[in-house]
Amino acid sequence: MSNFADVLVNKIADLNSPIVVGLDPHFDKIPNFIKEDARRKHGDTFQAAADAILTFNHGIIDAIEGVVPAVKPQIAFYERFGSEGIRAYEETTKYAQKKGLLVIGDAKRNDIGSTATAYAQAHLGEVDVFGTMQPALNADALTITPYLGSDGINPFVETARAHGKGLFVLVRTSNPSSDEIQGQPVGDHLLDEHVATLVEGWGRDIIGESGFSAVGAVVGATYPEEARVLRNLMPNQIFLVPGYGAQGGGAEDVKPCFHENGTGAIVNSSRGIIFAYEKAGKPEEAYAEAAREAAEAMKEDLGKLF
Repeated sequence: MSNFADVLVNKIADLNSPIVVGLDPHFDKIPNFIKEDARRKHGDTFQAAADAILTFNHGIIDAIEGVVPAVKPQIAFYERFGSEGIRAYEETTKYAQKKGLLVIGDAKRNDIGSTATAYAQAHLGEVDVFGTMQPALNADALTITPYLGSDGINPFVETARAHGKGLFVLVRTSNPSSDEIQGQPVGDHLLDEHVATLVEGWGRDIIGESGFSAVGAVVGATYPEEARVLRNLMPNQIFLVPGYGAQGGGAEDVKPCFHENGTGAIVNSSRGIIFAYEKAGKPEEAYAEAAREAAEAMKEDLGKLF
């Protein structure tokens, strides 16, 4: 069974591109020609909304194939359209994987016991369907929250280990109010630093040949000084780094998330890539072309760091 961290590290190296594109399809920003075509076929229905999302995502995936190693669909933008939205999430995942991209499911799940196991099976593993084990949502990795402690983490770790999948545990998020919890002192350290030591332990037994663990960490670009501390506490974790671009983080801000040799992190950009046509002043029909150009520009920007 391959180790997710090894697969991701190799893909990043092959493309020289430590980038994950967030597939967060804000419905009001999807080009009108895509939405109107879906409405003509299916009316004002959830099915039409889901088909518009899928068409949009297919265009983005086709455009960024060969430029970036991974995509990260944020499940909230799919769940809000009910079962049809979940269909769009599933089909987006399958299409991206068919195109050779890794899929990081951004669902931030957690619970304890059998409920955590059920979440892990749904997103990463397989579920028993009348005696036959079958994959369901089947992402390559999943974001999870640590608030419930190891009871809520172990089922995900075991599922990831069994199926060659990965995890990214929230440690330091990029939003402004993260200090309200993550930045609070616990003894001589901040709470996120305590969580970092736990994450390092949770991932210690699932380290691949690359030296990185399949249990990674979410560490935002908007707190670069704290990221430097967290990098030292989690030397074997791959950092999934939100906050670049639309949230204000730049290349220099993400640099502390990497090791000195340029490994150990993958940087997310969502709106800055998938809706780049707006900022670039391009017609909406050129949304995919603009996305590829934005991904290539981000690749060049990050390439200057090392």
